[in-house]
Amino acid sequence: MTEPTDSVSPATPRPRRRRVLKAAALTAGAAVLPLAAGGSTATAATAPQFLHGIASGDPLPDGLVLWTRVTPTPDAVPGSGAGPDTDVVWQLAGDRAFTSIRASGTVTSSAASDHTVKVDVRGLDADTPYWYRFTAGGTTSPVGRTRTAPKADAALDRLRLGVASCANWEAGYFSAYRHLAARGDLDVFLFLGDYIYEYKSGEFCAAGTVVRPHEPAHEILTLADYRTRHGKYKTDTDLQSLHALVPTVAIWDDHEFANDAWSGGAENHTPATEGDWSARMAAAKQAYFEWMPVRPSVAGTTYRRLRYGKLADLHLLDLRSFRSAQAKVGSGDIDSADRTITGRAQLDWLKSGLSASDTTWRLIGNEVMISPVAFFSLPDFLLRPLAKMLGLPGEGLAVNPDQWDGYTHDRRELLGHLKDHGIGNTVFLTGDIHSAWAADVPYEAATYPGSGSVATEFVVTSVSSDNVDDFLHVAPQTLSLVGVAAIEAANRHIKWVDLDSHGYGVLDITPQAVQMDYYVLSDRTRKDATTKWTRSYRTRTGSQQVERAWAPVK
Repeated sequence: MTEPTDSVSPATPRPRRRRVLKAAALTAGAAVLPLAAGGSTATAATAPQFLHGIASGDPLPDGLVLWTRVTPTPDAVPGSGAGPDTDVVWQLAGDRAFTSIRASGTVTSSAASDHTVKVDVRGLDADTPYWYRFTAGGTTSPVGRTRTAPKADAALDRLRLGVASCANWEAGYFSAYRHLAARGDLDVFLFLGDYIYEYKSGEFCAAGTVVRPHEPAHEILTLADYRTRHGKYKTDTDLQSLHALVPTVAIWDDHEFANDAWSGGAENHTPATEGDWSARMAAAKQAYFEWMPVRPSVAGTTYRRLRYGKLADLHLLDLRSFRSAQAKVGSGDIDSADRTITGRAQLDWLKSGLSASDTTWRLIGNEVMISPVAFFSLPDFLLRPLAKMLGLPGEGLAVNPDQWDGYTHDRRELLGHLKDHGIGNTVFLTGDIHSAWAADVPYEAATYPGSGSVATEFVVTSVSSDNVDDFLHVAPQTLSLVGVAAIEAANRHIKWVDLDSHGYGVLDITPQAVQMDYYVLSDRTRKDATTKWTRSYRTRTGSQQVERAWAPVK
């Protein structure tokens, strides 16, 4: 597992004033723009180029991951298998001008890794800003800014995360990333799954318009396909800007593979025409680890643990690699002890980590919603688009079997562990369902609020993927309000739902409280979309309950 070490140099003071951070972000952001597509000389057409940005990720007190992709020749496009081996020099410095080089080296980019480069740098100082860049064949990449994690015993007064999920290239632009990058006050960018989508062009655009077409145009199945799709995403300039300014911590969900994926297949996979599922999943995982600044903790998985001083530890889950097939709606299999969403080893790892935690807060990066949700009270005109959005049958929908609701034995064991061991201040951070939620997590929903809750959950909406108003072709916050009222009435632990908006969250963590500020975009189909704050909810230390906050954290 990825665990921090304590053998690091003394930390430099963390800048606390937002205007200082924002100035640094704007300075770094200016360097994100490609240098004339990799060079300004007459040889630019044949010189290696950095067309897919740079990124850092998985910060530790003494290290972090650096990432880029070099295009050594014009034909060496993602997924092509073309292009010669190319030496890439990386440098990490303590200053923007690179006068104080702290670490450097040379790695070889090759077609075997789709010309991606990933370096796990160690021996760094804790809680310290660094700048990094890459050079190949005389061409220098944009400059990125990153920061290591604090020491394990550091007493932090604040940690701030940008939180997002569900980014469908075809459905809209990634303005959410631009607005997160422009803040200048984020310690980490946390992505909770569905970084890419596997569908063929036009298949998952409820609004009826492909804003910008996928590459390749067909559904992705092979290693070359997944590499090509990842490569297309990494050309987005808003995505590049955010990655270059803030270290990324990411987990996958189903669409990095195929809709409603499980260990042995997926709803959107037909073996007779699309081949062996294990081969498809292996290809998808290989491309993911090539193209993402993620340090695999166990071969082929993303579950791992990061720590931020004594303030918080972050337990990151993989709820696709080990899960049993989703139960059929209405069957008795949902409660079966023979079915799992985590797998035995991962559930034991999570329970052990929660028990051993000595931080104020325990954050869980969680692909699918753990709070129970009953949908049976929804009117038919909302039930059908919601079921379609979730990839479920349109009739008789009582629960979403792709969520923890479909794996109640594992959920009961995990929540029982929190309850029985008195583990408080546990916050689930979730994406997946293209809507925003704030909820208490009750051990027994039927007896809530009398029985109380054992954790809380904040769900962020989609960056661009379709939600209810898109499927209904109506203005947001109109017909969906009927569904919101029905959901909240039938699920008393759910304090707020927004079924329509696209956007992101900003999670502010202090010793006193964890607060999620929800931001929405004006129009996902416009590259210049604006953003505005819409709601905030928080959980105070020791409460295990969410409450409304009336302003975002400044």
